[in-house]
Parts: sequence; C-alpha cells; structure tokens
Amino acid sequence: MYDVLCGVDFVIGTARMTVGDCLQLARHGLVRLAQPAGSDVDLRVHGVSVAHGEVAVVDDNASMRVTRITVPSGVGWE
Repeated sequence: MYDVLCGVDFVIGTARMTVGDCLQLARHGLVRLAQPAGSDVDLRVHGVSVAHGEVAVVDDNASMRVTRITVPSGVGWE
C-alpha cells in the first residue's frame, strides 16, 4: 500500500478570473491572488487538504516546510 502513487498539489493561492482574462494571460503576466503574500501553502492529496506549510528553498529547489497536519473530515485518524 505504501507504494501507491497519488496526485499531490501545492496550492499557494486562489483567484477568480473571467474567461476573457484567462485568454489574455501572457508569459511573465501576473495573476493577483486572494491570499496575502507569505500565507501558508496548502498541501492537497487528490483534492483533499492534508497539511499546511510554508515555501522553502532547499538546494536551489522550491520545497514546502510542513507546519500543520490537517485531518480530513470523515477520517477516523486520532
């Protein structure tokens, strides 16, 4: 079971845009996020939030430092 692959998303923010605004996006363009700079990163596995953390750089690679584990609702973890 520990070898099963799962999709993991690191969400740094969200935004609402019109289709027209999306079609006008260009390289090096900016999208204003709803969250302020420095907010926690959300770690989602198959769309379910399981942890929060902060962006970190390790050996020139972007990484996430986990600061809080979130138990998904309906899961019997204790």
